[in-house]
Amino acid sequence: MNIPGFEYQRVALDTGVALNVAVGGTGRPIVLLHGFPQTHLMWRHVAADLAADHTVISPDLRGYGASDKPAGGPYDKRTMAADIVGLARALGHERFALAGHDRGALVAVRAGLDHPDTVTHLAALDVLPTLDMWDVLRGASAAVAFHLYLMAQPPGLPERMIAASADDFFGYFLDAWTRDPAAIPPDVRAEYLRASREAIPSIVADYRASAGIDAEHDRADREAGRTLAMPVTVVQQDWGAALGYDAAAVWRAWAPDLDHITTSAGHFMAEEAPGEVVKALRALLAG
Repeated sequence: MNIPGFEYQRVALDTGVALNVAVGGTGRPIVLLHGFPQTHLMWRHVAADLAADHTVISPDLRGYGASDKPAGGPYDKRTMAADIVGLARALGHERFALAGHDRGALVAVRAGLDHPDTVTHLAALDVLPTLDMWDVLRGASAAVAFHLYLMAQPPGLPERMIAASADDFFGYFLDAWTRDPAAIPPDVRAEYLRASREAIPSIVADYRASAGIDAEHDRADREAGRTLAMPVTVVQQDWGAALGYDAAAVWRAWAPDLDHITTSAGHFMAEEAPGEVVKALRALLAG
């Protein structure tokens, strides 16, 4: 499935992968990165709106959708962020705004930390920075993130378990994390499930990296006092009330120039409440 009105191309990068990317509109560039268990298609409503006055670039991340899925990886967020910087440059953009949801938000944050002169504005939807995510998950409340612990295990068992019931596994999250089931219609849901079935090893590798090298990279940045230099907008559910911490304070430690917004939408907010997401992104881009 494609985003109507967008042109598609496959861009080979110096990082060793080729990414499937949808491009539409004209104006200042913004790159939109999808989450799990989705593809770039999750941005279809938001992308169409922003394309009225921005060049919108929405790729499938390495390991997802129609992009390359190297068997040996790597899938650390530093490498995945380098993919995105290389993609934007290949399309003629040395500087760009960046928005990510879920896994894509982790890539976006790493890009902002590693490439502060390249990322002009940054938005993260419904996620915490990797190191903080592991810090706040404890006790019985951590059961909501069982998939993080499953996919953090050494190669072999997680991949086999998920492959044995792939549609049930990925479909569980599409159902449990959506407050408005109509936001993901049957044809889009089928596309997400198909794409995820074909990407099990790379999806698990992406999550496994977050339990290892991604956390190490975050820890090194925290110890060095490194923060996000650009304006940052975070839109997320009220995780703090559910898990007992101050989500805005967690983010402010990484992003001094922060606009933290709590939404009543579910996790897949770009599909459930695209107008709310567009409003937040346009306010960020106007700053």
